[in-house]
Amino acid sequence: MSNIYESAEATLGLCNSSCLTKVELRVACRGISDRDALSKPDPCVVLKMQSHGQWFEVDRTEVIRSSINPVFSKVFLVDFYFEEVQRLRYELHDISSAHNGLRDTDFLGAMECTLGQIVSQRKLSKALLKQGNTTSKSSITVTSEELSGNDDYVELSFSARKLDDKDFFSKSDPFLEIFRINDDGSGSLVHRTETVMNDLSPVWKSFKVSLNTLCSGDHDRQLKCTVYDWDSNGKHDFIGEFQTTYKEIRTDLEGRQMQWDCINPKYQMKKKNYRNSGVVVLNHCKIIKMYSFLDYIMGGCQIQFTVAIDFTASNGDPGNSCSLHYIHPYQPNEYLKALVAVGEICQDYDSDKMFPVFGFGAQIPPDFKVSHDFAVNFDEDNPECPGIQGVVEAYQGCLPKLQLYGPTNIAPIIQKVASSASEEMHTMEAMEYFILLILTDGVITDMADTREAIVHASHLPMSVIIVGVGNADFSDMQMLDGDDGILRSPKGEPVLRDIVQFVPFKDFKHASPAALAKSVLAEVPNQVVDYYNAKGIHPKCLSDYDESTRPFSP
Repeated sequence: MSNIYESAEATLGLCNSSCLTKVELRVACRGISDRDALSKPDPCVVLKMQSHGQWFEVDRTEVIRSSINPVFSKVFLVDFYFEEVQRLRYELHDISSAHNGLRDTDFLGAMECTLGQIVSQRKLSKALLKQGNTTSKSSITVTSEELSGNDDYVELSFSARKLDDKDFFSKSDPFLEIFRINDDGSGSLVHRTETVMNDLSPVWKSFKVSLNTLCSGDHDRQLKCTVYDWDSNGKHDFIGEFQTTYKEIRTDLEGRQMQWDCINPKYQMKKKNYRNSGVVVLNHCKIIKMYSFLDYIMGGCQIQFTVAIDFTASNGDPGNSCSLHYIHPYQPNEYLKALVAVGEICQDYDSDKMFPVFGFGAQIPPDFKVSHDFAVNFDEDNPECPGIQGVVEAYQGCLPKLQLYGPTNIAPIIQKVASSASEEMHTMEAMEYFILLILTDGVITDMADTREAIVHASHLPMSVIIVGVGNADFSDMQMLDGDDGILRSPKGEPVLRDIVQFVPFKDFKHASPAALAKSVLAEVPNQVVDYYNAKGIHPKCLSDYDESTRPFSP
């Protein structure tokens, strides 16, 4: 049972630390122009966030009197969601000394960006734009820092000596339980060890538990530990108990081995010379740093975003308005909607904004042979397109030159991206994580090869997102998404980790592009964290964050 508890705790811990993260944003400005010849400006920065096309004020800094290079002490605290485009606007105002409001103040300029751009660069500096989008000489610098939580893990192992024997014909079968004492006095089970059979001096296996689970981040919180003799009928015999704290447990890190008397209160009251019912010993205590998604992004991890588009005949003739590939002059088709929604988020985490784009299932020029991994720009040596707009243009430009065909084979494109991810994993010159977006309208025809490719890719820094376009029956696709069970190769090998997310576009037909992107990308942060933490790879640049990354001084 201990493995079940550990797995559940680890899953909850990762979800809490990765799915929602709070980010601190600090602001500084430089070179604010003097509007009044007799005095310097009194600057204040207002942070706004976009929602449904409208800008809403989130917070504002204090007013710094008479400063052209202000560094504001006010820290903006915002929730960060990887799966959403969070648009921010920083407005700089000159607040007169007569009042602190924004009415009748001088607007000095603004800067717009996404929260993803800030956290991926850690420090973002831009020129402020004045009315009419003219560039001013003033600049703004925003630095970000994840609000650290108690998401580290501790690895512990216990043993015991000379426990009371509770069995007539054999020795006790002891196990240990650890409870966190909550503020209301109740106890929450933190961990239950395995049972060691027929042993009064057991050595229990080591286990990992998050500090949130162990003590809610409170190092002085009481922990109640109980030892039982296991019985097959479930009526386990109580041997003894003791109380401790994480603060006390940590002293083991200083080389002082901790041990506690295991006390049975009934025996203590009845027996005059009673000392204990055995001794429990802490054999091992180790702190395990659990890095978050933002740790890796801020530490230099780049997201390599690749797109693969289905050009099989089942999409219909692109010249026909009923085709899924029909290019309407005013309304983007489903392929374009999905591509832009996901791409707009991923592009913030790719420094060069160059995205490889491949097609599959079409006959391509010049010989019109079927290909399942051709470059959409027809440059096999350089399949990258500049920005999401470049991807859109390459997609639209290739349609008249192709002959839609089939079948729907996606294993070759997964293998192609996996090959790049494998090279990155072995060189590790830069920390790169690969996201492959596959847009397809039909049922996969090479399912066995696809399962094999995904199992192989699960060992690599890679995630696969599949968006089903159109109204086909995509029920078989659910097999590839590990939410309903462990995906296995045809030979029975299980995936090392869940790397596939499948979403049918028709479920979001009447929703916003942001809702689609949120659903599609929701699992990516945990997948990134799972990969690098499992490999023991730490963010490379975290220790390099030095004076050069600080905001301008006033």
